[in-house]
Amino acid sequence: MQLISLGDSQLQVSKICLGTMTFGEQNSETEAHGQLDYAIERGINFIDTAEMYPVMPRAETQGRTEQYVGSWLKKNAATRDKIILATKVAGPSRGMHWIRGGENDLNAVNIRAAVDASLQRLHTDYIDLYQLHWPSRNAPIFGQKQFDPTLERPHTSIEETVSILASLIKEGKIRAYGVSNESAWGIGEFARQAERQQVPRLVSIQNACNLVNRAFEQGLDESCFRERVSLLAYSPLAFGQLTGKYADDAQAHGRLTIFPPTWSPRYTRASVLEASKRYSALARANDLTPTQLALAWCYSRWYIASTIIGATNLLQLKENIDALNVTLNPEIMSAIESIHAEFNNPGQ
Repeated sequence: MQLISLGDSQLQVSKICLGTMTFGEQNSETEAHGQLDYAIERGINFIDTAEMYPVMPRAETQGRTEQYVGSWLKKNAATRDKIILATKVAGPSRGMHWIRGGENDLNAVNIRAAVDASLQRLHTDYIDLYQLHWPSRNAPIFGQKQFDPTLERPHTSIEETVSILASLIKEGKIRAYGVSNESAWGIGEFARQAERQQVPRLVSIQNACNLVNRAFEQGLDESCFRERVSLLAYSPLAFGQLTGKYADDAQAHGRLTIFPPTWSPRYTRASVLEASKRYSALARANDLTPTQLALAWCYSRWYIASTIIGATNLLQLKENIDALNVTLNPEIMSAIESIHAEFNNPGQ
């Protein structure tokens, strides 16, 4: 398994990252530990979680994913230094009032409370990569295609947040920090503030990136290249749309049928459904599964440092990892570009 340096940091992460947001909702603790064991056996050293998880977020389950990862780490304490562990602090409340009573702005009080709670649940005394789950400020995220200035609100400045994160690095609670669901402007501002304060810079951005959402290529790719920020691509299968299962059966069991339709409307748009069908047909016409096509495309992108995969069983996890060995020939890549040009980021 190839290892990649995150930004300018000393963190060396595997080309594939194990996502865990199903742990505690769609996966039991035993199943979660089985996935972690298998991922490590296959050479994955990078685990991503969040204080908000599992998904779908609920007060009754919040923090359970970190608890499951933590109980696994406790059993495997001797290998802790070989694992790159990433987690996230929730941003300003998106209806999740059960996390610190809804007081989740990215200021010193909340970030410190979140770090300490995560460390306790994870049974570790440091976090390798600490990420801001979404911005404090108004920004076009989670399928919002345009910036809307009428949505402006009070927020914690990036200057203040960078200062807090730098203090946590100095204290040894975190080794590096990154952002998630961020924009090109945000990347530049985080880099500028770190330089101004002469403190460690952000090393990563975790944004959605897949065959039906290539918004990263519209400016963020250059920003991250020039600022030396590594992309961790999440939702590489577009919540299962790119596996082809919903094209085969609209009621197939998965997040898009067991969660409310309002949870992720960007992946239920008519254009996403049609583009996904086209990609599935392309894969099958070339003796590939739709999953192999979607993941092999992510694994081949120069701007993706590590792709975050998620699964609900070991067969899915095996297919996801094995797709790393799939090479897409020029004809397939050309066909992908033709479909992309026709639909142009339907899931953005």
